[in-house]
Amino acid sequence: MGSIVPVSRGGLVDYERLAGLLQVCRSRQLCATRRRSFAVLLIAHWLPLLGSALLSLPTSGAETQSGTLGLQSNVVFTDYASLSSSADLVRRLLSPLNAVSVSQEASRRGKDLREQPIDLADEKFAVYVPSHAPLHGYSLLVFEPPWPDARVPSQWISTLDRRGMIFVSAAKSGNEASVLDRREPLALLAALNVMRHYPVDPQQVYIGGFSGGSRVALRIALGYPDVFHGALLNAGSDTIGSAQVPLPPAELLLQFQESTRLVYVTGEHDDLRLGEDVRSRQSMHESCVFDLVTGAMPSKGHELVDPQALNRSLDALLSRGQPDAKRLADCRAQIGREMTAQLEHVEKLFASAKPIDARRLLEKIDARYGGLAAPRSIELAGK
Repeated sequence: MGSIVPVSRGGLVDYERLAGLLQVCRSRQLCATRRRSFAVLLIAHWLPLLGSALLSLPTSGAETQSGTLGLQSNVVFTDYASLSSSADLVRRLLSPLNAVSVSQEASRRGKDLREQPIDLADEKFAVYVPSHAPLHGYSLLVFEPPWPDARVPSQWISTLDRRGMIFVSAAKSGNEASVLDRREPLALLAALNVMRHYPVDPQQVYIGGFSGGSRVALRIALGYPDVFHGALLNAGSDTIGSAQVPLPPAELLLQFQESTRLVYVTGEHDDLRLGEDVRSRQSMHESCVFDLVTGAMPSKGHELVDPQALNRSLDALLSRGQPDAKRLADCRAQIGREMTAQLEHVEKLFASAKPIDARRLLEKIDARYGGLAAPRSIELAGK
């Protein structure tokens, strides 16, 4: 088998192409070999996550200027949390079979996942803090940019002031940066540190982004619904329940379905991203995610959301609705029946001495259902 180079699309690795390695397995040995190849490619992309020993970093003792108001640049944070650890990123953001493969390949190399992929002493953030905090506390928007520098869009500041919303964005977190070992943990660490330094309402913490950054924001929102309660998706989105964006562990998906609002806002003439938004929303419905809002940017192309559209989008984020309990329960039951039937079919294929077909179907289940299919999918993969 020749070498395969990961494809970058909007700053993300094209896992669908990599996962193609796994769709033509002819035997358990070949499947294992190709999954190992997949893990090798993932590890090569996420090499900073690995070390010869665990890297221990402090979890407290921040030295930033707590309580500073207004526009701040080159801010250095110092606080870490388990949510931003390499192990948690892999557990939440990879499909179960790929997470196992990464762990196995790391062990084969005699490596451990680093405790934290980011050394905050080397990182800089841009922060804007309105001068007046609302009685219930600030709201918070963590922003994933496509550009490499940390900046606060100047045209947004008056809107942030009116709403009492803190804005934070990391440097060197644009489309050229690695997703799992930089963009995603930087966003999590930004949220954690701002919340420790300012009175933030934990129910009003949001993730957003533009273009490729919006696609990263969607991944983070899906994997971390216990941190972010909504996402502002500006001209960039993906389908979920796929090799590119697998569903997280069941308890996290349930929380995402119940408590996360997604606001899509794309320019009227940005035809490519409008099509992606349609496909993304369809995949949300197929995964029982219904709290979706579509915003408008008339006469705009592929552009950062303007102040008027930003104001409408924040209105939507801050007023998320309650789920329709019956619709949600019916949808979950339907997914459960479909997934169970497919897993049972895998077992029958193994029992009928058809391992090629069994493994091919199992890979599709892993891509479509992700963490919902675990631990049964992992058990079947060991056959």
